Amino acid sequence: MELPQTPSFRLDGKRALVSGAGRGIGLALAAALAGAGAHVTLTARTASEIEDAAAALRARGDSADAVALDVSDTKAFAAMLEARSAYDIFVNNAGTNRPKSFTDVTEDDFDAVMGLNLRAAFFAAQLVTKGMIAAGLAGSIIHISSQMGHVGGPNRTLYCASKWAMEGMSKAMALDLAPHRIRSNTLCPTFTETPLTKPFLADADFRAFVLGKIKLGRLGKVEDLMGAAVYLASDASSLMTGSSMIVDGGWTIG
Repeated sequence: MELPQTPSFRLDGKRALVSGAGRGIGLALAAALAGAGAHVTLTARTASEIEDAAAALRARGDSADAVALDVSDTKAFAAMLEARSAYDIFVNNAGTNRPKSFTDVTEDDFDAVMGLNLRAAFFAAQLVTKGMIAAGLAGSIIHISSQMGHVGGPNRTLYCASKWAMEGMSKAMALDLAPHRIRSNTLCPTFTETPLTKPFLADADFRAFVLGKIKLGRLGKVEDLMGAAVYLASDASSLMTGSSMIVDGGWTIG
């Protein structure tokens, strides 16, 4: 009997680009893809963070480099891509949040959150995708969305708006990119302990609220997302596009 063979989760020979890779989820996903064999380019605004991270990856035998830039600066991002070979994988991770009640959100809050979480994410993905198409690569775009792209939450109208928009963007992208064999999916974490969430989770009442919603009874860790990212980047998910991988401990099931 000839048994089916499990598709490879390895990324040897692939090139991956990760935005917002200096810390938290971005750093973890860069480490995961590098560990699976990809050459990883880490980008973020803080040069010291990504340079240290790339050096640590190289020290353990992985292939990595770092480019300091603001992904919101589309001209700088485009110039960076033009100076390099096309990427097979893009982790569209850079993002921010300003939790406030709906009635307290300012225009500055709106512009900051939507500018990074949606506008920058949109055009960064577009630029990377154009490179994939020009090079004839079958690629994978992994947008780091959120469980809040599938539900609502108190003091999260602005963040939810950005992530629900990202979910729609990814699905429509998947349709446009399918003829080019480029896949677009979202990875949607629950509240995960990172430098970004640390100030919010330090509030005892908020932490209790979060733990009360996560059915598995614990906060997310960046390690919970690493295998999911490798799956979405690899041939193991070659028939998956326009979908959302929700890693939320059961938050969204009700």
